[in-house]
Amino acid sequence: MTASLLHCETSEGSVDGQVIHDIFVIGGGINGCGVARDAAGRGYSVFLAEMNDLASGTSSGSTKLIHGGLRYLEYYEFRLVREALKEREVIWKNAPHIVWPMRFVLPVADGIRPPWLVRLGLFLYDYIGGRKLLPATRTLDMRRDPSGKPLKGLFKKAFEYSDCWVNDARLVVLNARDAVKRGAIVRTRTKVVSAERRGGLWHLTMEDMRTGVRSQARARLLVNASGPWIDEVLSSAVGQNDAHNVRLVQGSHIVIRKKFDDPRAYFFQNRDGRIIFAIPYETDYTLIGTTDRDYSGDPAKIHISEEETDYLCHAASEYFAQPVRREDIVWTYSAVRPLYDDGASKAQEATRDYVLRPDAPEGMAPRIDAFGGKITTYRRLAEHALEKIEGFLGKRGDPWTANGPLPGGDFPHDGYHEQVRRLREDYPFVRPVHAARLVRLYGTDARIILGSARSLEDLGRLFGSDLYQAEIDFLVEHEWATTAEDVLWRRTKMGLRLTVEEASILDEYMQGVERIRSAAG
Repeated sequence: MTASLLHCETSEGSVDGQVIHDIFVIGGGINGCGVARDAAGRGYSVFLAEMNDLASGTSSGSTKLIHGGLRYLEYYEFRLVREALKEREVIWKNAPHIVWPMRFVLPVADGIRPPWLVRLGLFLYDYIGGRKLLPATRTLDMRRDPSGKPLKGLFKKAFEYSDCWVNDARLVVLNARDAVKRGAIVRTRTKVVSAERRGGLWHLTMEDMRTGVRSQARARLLVNASGPWIDEVLSSAVGQNDAHNVRLVQGSHIVIRKKFDDPRAYFFQNRDGRIIFAIPYETDYTLIGTTDRDYSGDPAKIHISEEETDYLCHAASEYFAQPVRREDIVWTYSAVRPLYDDGASKAQEATRDYVLRPDAPEGMAPRIDAFGGKITTYRRLAEHALEKIEGFLGKRGDPWTANGPLPGGDFPHDGYHEQVRRLREDYPFVRPVHAARLVRLYGTDARIILGSARSLEDLGRLFGSDLYQAEIDFLVEHEWATTAEDVLWRRTKMGLRLTVEEASILDEYMQGVERIRSAAG
């Protein structure tokens, strides 16, 4: 439909007393929340529905890097790599609490990729993305550099380069919070069971996954950002039979007790041509991953396979002097990447680029399907989606997210340690490790959690480690947390530190809170 037919001067209207939203977004992963935030900030009325918890699928199962994708250069994905490289510093500056620089050590291994080719790739990596803040690549003598100590003695040379680390699940939640701050409606545990075009409007039926209660919504435009479920949404909700647009690729990770003290991460090349990372994780652990293999099952039932576990242990043991064994593993996680099916022969060769496909029959409400993508380029995906949305609904505002801090990120990109110092100065009863964790997760919003407390007792019940009731209540009130799993494995990673008994007690508390909220309506 043309822009003139769909555009209206107000961002929200009504028919027969029912509100009509400009945009309805299906999917509460990074792409859906990114689109909702950008659109709400430009003045569109937005409704987002997620059938589970925010970031409960692909967006919390990444390797947790904001990176250009060095290996994508081998597949000539120059546009994607350049865009991703440019985004590193943008996202870092907008969320310096959950994003920070990390140096990566890439040992030169005989018989895999020649050193000159690796160095050429890193030269492009340094200079095609407009790098200003991150340090450039340098060459290391592994016989002298501390990064060589945890590795086998056969590695004599390495390259060290820059990328960034991100708390992926929190990036999603912060985008959702900012979208709501700017006027969007976000509903979790809400599944879209049907989406029907009736002329210039979408008529949607939603079901509350906890109560079974159904409700309706109307919108001028639909964005399908449902990740691994995108084809299922097209088939079951929209009615597009036999939809097949995405290639599901499983990526699994293992977490072990800290393997090395160096703050740098490792980039390991495997003899099968694939790569894995070994990354400092949550202070006391090392994250190792990822795998790449096609997946044909239910994305909701994804879990690491025995084969993947053996692969990661073996691949890491090829480099580390002390082998990685199954008994070293303290946690695993897996996710399905919904890559656009470009016909690539191998899972690791399928494009990580995103594809935005509009569907707008003449005289009918438009739909935009968002395929693929990676967490690094979510903001640019949203901007490109808004360009298409403007073509249908008319322009409301200019691009703004490049300079828009996410909640809690309103401090300088290099100001994390200063924020921790100030928090401890104002709340001297909070231990250094606790203060550091709060600022890492919440930035300046850590002060909302601590509030007027003058002692640890004022923070309420202690559930384990340094996880207090005040933090739990904040996550329930402001971040859609309804279960212990939401808290322990997505909003925080305190599941690594609480005992089974402590986690069970937290689960009971969350169920009680949910009952009270449900009774209150």
